[in-house]
Amino acid sequence: MPTVSVGRDRLFQLLGNDYTQEEFEALCFDFGIELDDVTTETAVIRKQNHQDNEEVGEDEEVIYKIEVPANRYDLLCLEGLARALRIYLGKDGIPVYRLSNIKRENLTKIHVKPETALVRPFVVCAILRGITFDEARYDSFIDLQDKLHQNICRKRSLVAIGTHDLDTIQGPFSYEAQSPEQIKFVPLKQVRSFTADELMEYYKTDNKLKAFLHIIKNSPVYPVIYDSNRTVLSLPPIINGAHSAISLQTRNVFIECTATDLTKAKIVLNMMVTMFSEYCQEKFEVEPVAVVHSDGSTSIYPDLSITNMKVDLSDISGSIGVSLPEQEVIHLLKKMQLQTEESLSQSGKSSIIVSIPPTRSDILHPRDVMEDVAIAYGYNNIPKSKPKCLTTGGWQPLNRFSDKIRAEVSRAGYLEVLTWILCSHEENFSMLKRVDAGNAVIIANPRSSEFQVVRNSLMSGLLKTLRHNKDHAKPIKIFEVGDVVIIDESNDVGAANNRRLAALYCNVYSGFEEIMGLVERIMTIVAKPHARSTEHYYEPSNLAEFFPNRQCSIGFKGKKIGNFGIVHPEVLSEFKIQDPCSFLEIDIQSLL
Repeated sequence: MPTVSVGRDRLFQLLGNDYTQEEFEALCFDFGIELDDVTTETAVIRKQNHQDNEEVGEDEEVIYKIEVPANRYDLLCLEGLARALRIYLGKDGIPVYRLSNIKRENLTKIHVKPETALVRPFVVCAILRGITFDEARYDSFIDLQDKLHQNICRKRSLVAIGTHDLDTIQGPFSYEAQSPEQIKFVPLKQVRSFTADELMEYYKTDNKLKAFLHIIKNSPVYPVIYDSNRTVLSLPPIINGAHSAISLQTRNVFIECTATDLTKAKIVLNMMVTMFSEYCQEKFEVEPVAVVHSDGSTSIYPDLSITNMKVDLSDISGSIGVSLPEQEVIHLLKKMQLQTEESLSQSGKSSIIVSIPPTRSDILHPRDVMEDVAIAYGYNNIPKSKPKCLTTGGWQPLNRFSDKIRAEVSRAGYLEVLTWILCSHEENFSMLKRVDAGNAVIIANPRSSEFQVVRNSLMSGLLKTLRHNKDHAKPIKIFEVGDVVIIDESNDVGAANNRRLAALYCNVYSGFEEIMGLVERIMTIVAKPHARSTEHYYEPSNLAEFFPNRQCSIGFKGKKIGNFGIVHPEVLSEFKIQDPCSFLEIDIQSLL
């Protein structure tokens, strides 16, 4: 989940109230976010450099790291976070975002050349007039771009954001695609001109920009934006030109988003202008830009229109499990920035019309509306109840067996954890020294780069948990019983769930004998009802994620059901773990 770092004092100033840490944690919980960490800028640097902690100086600003939902792009900056919390607390009303009243023929224009379809076909633009920056606002403006690039923009592959000082350039603008040697300009933070192909070589060693070069490197033409004087504004998705760089003195900002996905480009543009239009001379007002396409048609951006969704009250109350009157539902939704009106459906059912603002692109279905009602009502306020049993056979044997396995591992001193079933492709494969053999389910359109793959192993989840808790007293003993998903063509949905047990032991020594003892305990108990021919056995294995000659596969009833061993140091390094670890993973469905 994305984490937003904000200064505590500035956040409290915008909220109009001071909170103790416990009070603010409670507020975050009620709103559906989480205070993940409390630190300082100096402490962050010391931690990155693996230096010992020192006492925090009195003049150091306290930084709150707040974890927000991956689909709430409006909470990725201080401005959006403070605004949402003020509305939730009833201190502000829902803002109305509007376009400047400018005649269509007087709009700033950007002309799109047909060649852009070969590399990056879409562009959307907007202007923030009369904006006032100070250092904190400017840093937040830049930080939001970085957060969006890492999140919905998929590291600039889908959308790249360019921001420019409008007073240093002259419209109309032109979005073109040219061969690399034809494009020449002074890039941001440089003093000499480069051609585009020279830039690709120059930035090969840049720690930040080298990650984006592959997006256009092999294209015969590169996208580029010019003003009417043929001044280069940007070479998307790599870097902007130095000529139009914004600063604290900038008063008019031209924002352009080039993209391979038009829907996401419009969402990103909306986030940028709605979050920072509050600093404009006309609050929450945005100047539109006309995009003239190569076929002669024209589109006006940004699209700040409000969409309406009709939702039956019975669907909301039935899903939450609490009977809520219509006026209370309306009040709760307004706390979540959703303007709501009463309505009556043709069937006579009581329903509401929910107005979805441009900041809430996450509202796609009535179930999303129901979720916001539940958050505003308070999950802790929903009475506990036993779900109705949908089967007549009681517990499934696998679930009952899983609980018995959990109890047995817990008695061995291991602490149970729950991790996400989705993870990044890198965590599922390369960080574990594994090769993608095509047996993992890939998410076609993931909401976040952290959730690209349905896990086919529990290993990365336990290592990530250890990484975030490695400062705890040793030994650290954790386990998880959960499902992985494997490609299975024989299944009607093309994949199958598989229930597994994973355990991780971390100490100043590897603890191989500790993990093997856990295996022996589990297999001995499971094997008791079976004949001797079904007893378990071990065989040497050669998996890349384990240390060579310090690993085994586990056999049961003549079938390989799992592996255990000392985790390879290179894997531990990928997860930033310094202490040795041993790991176990067993397919417990095979034990039934």
